[in-house]
Amino acid sequence: MTQVTQFTFNMFQENTYLLFDETGQCVIIDPGCHTNRERQELTRYIDSEQLKPVMLINTHCHVDHIMGNRFIYDTYQLKPVMHRLELPVLQAADRVAAYFGVQVEESPLPEEFLEEGDIVQVGNMQLEVIFTPGHSPGEICLYCRAEQFLIAGDVLFYQSIGRTDLPGGDYETLIASIKKKILPLGDEVKVYSGHGPETTIGFERRNNPFLL
Repeated sequence: MTQVTQFTFNMFQENTYLLFDETGQCVIIDPGCHTNRERQELTRYIDSEQLKPVMLINTHCHVDHIMGNRFIYDTYQLKPVMHRLELPVLQAADRVAAYFGVQVEESPLPEEFLEEGDIVQVGNMQLEVIFTPGHSPGEICLYCRAEQFLIAGDVLFYQSIGRTDLPGGDYETLIASIKKKILPLGDEVKVYSGHGPETTIGFERRNNPFLL
């Protein structure tokens, strides 16, 4: 059984996720930990649960989702994996951070990339990679078919969707990603978003004003 633990970090109120199971292996998704307090909160939890981080995944590389990449690398020697179309976004993170008036440590660069249809295996967990551009050019979601949940990044939120006014964003592309890739997964699928509370596909199908 997979445990999904959410942390809300940084001035953008970004959701960082730890996924782990009975093996103790865990994957860190979108580490937004920016302050020393946030970093300590994350590592204390990992230590208290006796977890072994084995993978770092960025659903996309907007600055609020990669603020902790360098810390995770320095602490656990994990380089991020992502879709290859996110590499330019990652490399521009310092300039984007300056635009928002924040500083971010330079992220290590990936040595491997994820593609649509790949299966990420961590412990006994299997996460299917779904390519869902629109908010960012190479954004991915991670779908656990066996346990019916989705790590959705900034694709789909509770009664909202990701913004599309940042470089590489496109509204029509994002809506197509949601309607063609996410909604068909089924109404019972739980959605863990990059910001805000969890939701379900069924609730969003019926109530999300962008999808009606």
